Parts: sequence; C-alpha cells; structure tokens
Amino acid sequence: MLGGDGLAIANRMNPIEDVFQEFADAIQTAGDVNAFERLATRLAQRLGFQRFAYLRLTGEAPVLISSYPKSWTRRYFDLGYQKLDPVVLRAKAERDLFSWGGRARAPMGSRAQRQFFDEAATFGIRSGITVPIRGGFGQTAAFTLATSDREVDLDRLAGEWRDIIHQAGLYFHAHVDARLGAPFVTRQLTESELTQRERQCLAWTAQGKTVADIAVLVAIAPRTVVFHLENARRKLGAASIAQCVAIALRRGLLS
Repeated sequence: MLGGDGLAIANRMNPIEDVFQEFADAIQTAGDVNAFERLATRLAQRLGFQRFAYLRLTGEAPVLISSYPKSWTRRYFDLGYQKLDPVVLRAKAERDLFSWGGRARAPMGSRAQRQFFDEAATFGIRSGITVPIRGGFGQTAAFTLATSDREVDLDRLAGEWRDIIHQAGLYFHAHVDARLGAPFVTRQLTESELTQRERQCLAWTAQGKTVADIAVLVAIAPRTVVFHLENARRKLGAASIAQCVAIALRRGLLS
C-alpha cells in the first residue's frame, strides 16, 4: 500500500505527457481551421517550438494548416516549393519521425534545396521535427514542429519525445480529416491556387481602385485585370467581385 508521498509520485504525470493530454482532450472539440491552428500552435510552443505546419499532399494540390508566416506560405506555393522541399520529399519516402536542419548538420540536398533552406531561415524556419503520415489512396501528410533556434538538440528531443510527437501528429491528422473532410480540402485547394497576379488585382480592388486604375498600376491591359478578377471570383466560389474581395480578406489571402 502506498503512503502519501508514494501516491503523489505515482499520480504525478510527466510534464510532456501532460502537454499531450491537454492537446488530445482539447482537439476533441475543434471544429474549424482556426481552432485546429490554435491548438497546434499552443502544443508547439509548450514543447519549445515557435511554429507548426500540417501539410497534406493530394495529387498536385496541397492542403495546409500552419502558423508559418503567410508571406512564406504564399511564396512556398507560388514557386512550387512543395516539389523541392527536402523535408516533404523525405516525409513522402519515409515512415518514421525525423529531425532536420540546425547548425550542426550539413546542408541537405542540391544547391536549389540548400538555397530553399536559406530562404526558409529568413522567415524563422531553421530546423524541426516532422511526422510522416500515410493515408489511403496514396495520400501523404506531414506534421511538423519548427523552430528558429540554431542551438536546440533536435536529435535528443526526437528521441526522448518520439512517441508523444508521433501521437500528436496522428491525432491532428485524424481529427482534421474527420471534422473538416472534403469541403475543407476543396476550400484550401482553391485558396492555394490563387496566383500572385490574382491576389494583386484583388488587393488593389480592396483599396477601391477601378479596373482602369489597376491596369495602370500593374502595367497590364484592363481586359487582363478583368480576367484575373474573374478567375479569383470563380476559384473562391463568390457571386461577385465584391464578395470575392471580402472572402479573400477574411481568409487572410491579401495580407
């Protein structure tokens, strides 16, 4: 029979397990993208990371929930970096959790891939731990905790916290898939397919500029401005350009 001190020790939860349990409990009630983003951001920060990213690869069009800077994620998809990113390529090829980046590691991959890592570092994404996730019909996802800290010993953390981080990635994927499903996939695909020019024309429209004004500002023909605005309206499922601008602003596509 345990005495008072023994019972207290037996009931004391490992701090990392406590962090995971809070995450696992809270995710049961998450019902939209913002809620999932808040929960994963809190998990990352409580584990000592600055940011997280969940990337699901479905054919040519990715699905993303993350706390990465929007300026970086827009550039990432505009330039098709998901086809170059060594972390994504490794997640597609492997099944075990892995760590990447950091000062002590040799740069990964080709010259273009090393330049990619250098660019990501300017946005505060220098190293991290990634959980590869396999889905049905060839679907691949990756759940990443990322940091700007050059000195953190990610190999040690990946070893000590392997089970917890792996479970968190699987929980996140399962709940996103169950709660958001196909409508979320469709919405994210259309958002990620907005071109830089479409966002540019929408941004000027949001500032009250006319088609003629935008044509001068962007140095394209008025009919080309209309073409880009109509494409954006169709992709975001809006009934009018005004509604399209409102949707884009609400989703943070023009920030």
